[in-house]
This record gives sequence, structure tokens and C-alpha cells, in this order.
Amino acid sequence: MRIGLTGATGFVGRAVLKLAHQRGHEVIAFTRSPERPIEWASEQREFSLDALPNLSGCEAMIHLAGEPILGLWTPEKRRKIVQSRVEGTRRVVEAIAKLEANPEVFVCASAIGWYGDAGETELTESSPRGLGFLADTCAAWEHEAKQAATERIVCARTAVVLGRGSGAIKVMKPIFKAGLGGIIGSGQQWMSWIHLEDHARLLLYAVENMDIRGPLNASAPWPVRHSDFVKTLARALHRPALFHVPAFAVKLLLRGLSAELLDSKRVLPQVALDHGFGFKYPELEPALRDLLN
Repeated sequence: MRIGLTGATGFVGRAVLKLAHQRGHEVIAFTRSPERPIEWASEQREFSLDALPNLSGCEAMIHLAGEPILGLWTPEKRRKIVQSRVEGTRRVVEAIAKLEANPEVFVCASAIGWYGDAGETELTESSPRGLGFLADTCAAWEHEAKQAATERIVCARTAVVLGRGSGAIKVMKPIFKAGLGGIIGSGQQWMSWIHLEDHARLLLYAVENMDIRGPLNASAPWPVRHSDFVKTLARALHRPALFHVPAFAVKLLLRGLSAELLDSKRVLPQVALDHGFGFKYPELEPALRDLLN
């Protein structure tokens, strides 16, 4: 299958590109710098918010491009987060509408921010939208995706992605190795996560499985409380985790981004499980051992 992939040079995009290549798919990588060779890509094309991408020949489309959420959420940062997701998705959908032969499936990234702070509630794909900036952003993002003129549309609501050398692990590992790791807030908030390998596998599973459509929680089946995540990570790195950062300090330092650390999201990948997807890393400790050793 010829798969178009935006965000192909990003943390998740590279993993999807490599796995798709290994499975025998041809991948057209969309990037802001198409002149730079991309390993495993059969072709490179330009992707920007200023023009419609050339999607000709794409039998499936995976859209991952978007402004990273890490960093202080200044008004400008918030604008970029929303614009990159909403307008970027709109460009892809508009490009699909102009094709004579449309892709069979459009898999668009989304996030578990859709659910907001849900406390102890178990969240599946049928759970209602929450409140807040991320929930509103995800709602606008998914609304654009749903306009795609494809037989199937999948919105992959992604949890915290754990992978080597980038993402959350890249941020946390040096802090914990220095013995400065610790619990943020009460520690009782639920944290949903997914191993990068499982995330890439699930995105391709959504492309290849004709029965999957609609929202798809891209999260491991065993979410953990934040305090348990901290203890497990510290144990894997053979370091103590003695510090405690109160919620008010996190809100003061990180502003809107603090919601990503303090909100409780107990997300279950019900659709993936119902369709028989097998997680290679369903539990946190084996996932961290794989990533850190």
C-alpha cells in the first residue's frame, strides 16, 4: 500500500515510517524540507500550512504533523498548537477533496487531552469530551478530520508516548538519573501512556484493519497513577525519587502545560482491544526496562 505520512521526521513519524517500510508499504513522507533524504521513504513531498499538499497516489493517509506541546504555554505557543493541528488537518482534508481517487482511510492524530481531567473515571472512546484548552483543541482538530472524503476516518487519541531518545523519556531520564525525580501534585492522578513501538503498530493497524473507524485511544491497557509511574521509573534507573513538587508550584512554573501533569486521565484502549490488537508492552515496568536498558 502507498501511505502518505505527514510529520514523517518527528518522534512518532520516524517509528511509523520504519515499521511501514519493514511491512512492505511504500511511504510518501511529507515534510517541511522535502529536499532532504529521509531513510525508508520511497518519496518526499512538501507539507506546510501555506499550500495544499500533493496527495496523488496515496492509498492511505496518516497525519501526524503538529507543533510540539512541550514548552511554556504563552499566548503565541497556544496559537501555534491550535493552528498547526486545526489548519494543518484542514490542508490535508482539502487536498483529499481535490483527488480523483481518494485514499481509503485517513488516520489523523489526536490526543487524550480530549477527555480533560476525569478523576477516577475509566475513559473509553465513547466517553464525553472534557473541559479546557486541550479538550477544545482536540475537538476542533477532530472536527476538521471528520470532513475528509475517505471511506474511513480514524482519530488516534494519543497518550504520553514513551520512546528512546525523545519524548517524555528524554525529558525525565536526566532528571531522575541526577536523583532529582519525584512526585508532582498529589501523585494520585492517573497517567495514560504507550510505548512508541506499540503506538506505531497501532497506527498501522488502523490503516490495515478495515473495521476500525472513529476515535481510537492510542494508550496502553494499564494506565498507572503518577506516583506509581515515578517509583517505577526511579527503580528502573536505580535512583531514589524523594522530591515532591506541589501542584501550585507546577501551575506557577508551567502555566497551561501543568494540566498535562496534574490532570487525571484513566484512558483505556477499548476499540483496539475489541478488534484484537495485541500490545507488546501492556504494562509499564517491562516497557521502561526495554527503553532504558
